[in-house]
Amino acid sequence: MLNAIITGIASYVPDDILDNEMLSKMVDTNDEWITTRVGIKERRILHAEGKGSSFLGIQAVEKLLNDTGTARGDVDLLICATSNPDYRFPSTASVITHQTRLPNAYAYDIQAACAGFLVALQAARAYVSAGLNKKVIVVCAEKMSSMTDYQDRATCPLFGDAAAAVLVEPCDDPALGVIDAEFHIDGTGLPHLLYKAGGSVKPASAETVAAREHYIYQEGRVVYKNAVRDMLTSTLSVMQRNGLTFDDVDWLVPHQANLRIIEAISGRINIPEEKVLVNIQHYGNTSAASIPLCLDEYKQKLRKGDKIMMTAFGAGFTWGAMYLVWAIDPKKED
Repeated sequence: MLNAIITGIASYVPDDILDNEMLSKMVDTNDEWITTRVGIKERRILHAEGKGSSFLGIQAVEKLLNDTGTARGDVDLLICATSNPDYRFPSTASVITHQTRLPNAYAYDIQAACAGFLVALQAARAYVSAGLNKKVIVVCAEKMSSMTDYQDRATCPLFGDAAAAVLVEPCDDPALGVIDAEFHIDGTGLPHLLYKAGGSVKPASAETVAAREHYIYQEGRVVYKNAVRDMLTSTLSVMQRNGLTFDDVDWLVPHQANLRIIEAISGRINIPEEKVLVNIQHYGNTSAASIPLCLDEYKQKLRKGDKIMMTAFGAGFTWGAMYLVWAIDPKKED
């Protein structure tokens, strides 16, 4: 059976920076409070009117195509992971595919919250391994500012806008690519992390707008407790199944939601700080885009054959972990 490998990666963040000092002028907060609790110093915000998550995704996909020299007609599938679609329908994937001129690609969205990249990559793996597709783009596009309440001091410091994309292709080397993964979902997390209004249960109305129910609602303590436990257990499960020790893992790439969560997980599995990829201080929580954004930022440190553990947790609650062996030769990337 063919393995699925990542053969290219690219990302995009908006130019506009919203730092903690600027945020403190919008809501009752300050740099020390934010840094101490979540480790975020700044985040990127897409201010352009009339541009949504697809705009971010288009920039990332264009860069990916250019960097890898991929012919647009060769891409046969695009999977977009987003919690912030441009519209309820059509799919954001359809917008990205049209605007990037991929004439032979089918495309669709998935919604797995902050675990979206891993879930979408697992789907791409399945298509490629089965021989159904040869060039699959996984793009994660998140305009988180569109659902952030800048009157809520507990949540508004957390989120930023970004997109990242990877190219997934088949490989006959069983030692490279996506080796293993596991995912879980627990619907009891619904009341603790959700977007209350705008869906079929509670359609948009003057009352839901007045009640500020069209923003992220999060009970931080509950989410923190579950995220640490579930990201940790899923990571350990995948490692154990594949005979990996802590020394075997070259890099841990956790979802960038909260620096305290990242430190709790890496500390409990004894992975040294220098092996943990972190960029939350610059971008905040970019939901599904956070892991590939982090991989792209650190890609010059990654070497072909590096063993990478990735783990994420998001609304649902949904969570999981993936074991990936890096396949890109940095010399070729240059």
